[in-house]
Amino acid sequence: MQHRGEIVEKAVRQSGYSLTKLTNRLGKSRRWIYHAFENPMLPIETIFEIGKIIHYDFSHELVELKKLENKVVSVNQTVPFTEENTAEHWKNKYLNLLEKYNHLLEKVSAQD
Repeated sequence: MQHRGEIVEKAVRQSGYSLTKLTNRLGKSRRWIYHAFENPMLPIETIFEIGKIIHYDFSHELVELKKLENKVVSVNQTVPFTEENTAEHWKNKYLNLLEKYNHLLEKVSAQD
């Protein structure tokens, strides 16, 4: 059975993606990528990043990646539409606060 690093190495090599380009996109060295290929406990987050770069879905080989993808999807989900989420709501709120602020400034100016 292949470990994480071997799975990633196989996918990277089959993708034809240049190791130099990959390491540059990751901000790592070529030495780092070779160590990653040898690492049986390569972090899932790293595998996810490599998969995004080479356009490869590792979730077929790694169940842990599927769990991570689910977390990413839930974090990136859009906020449900409500009255408070509209631009109009926030614009009106801003204008009301601005009017109160101007009213307070007028009061302070009148006292001087």
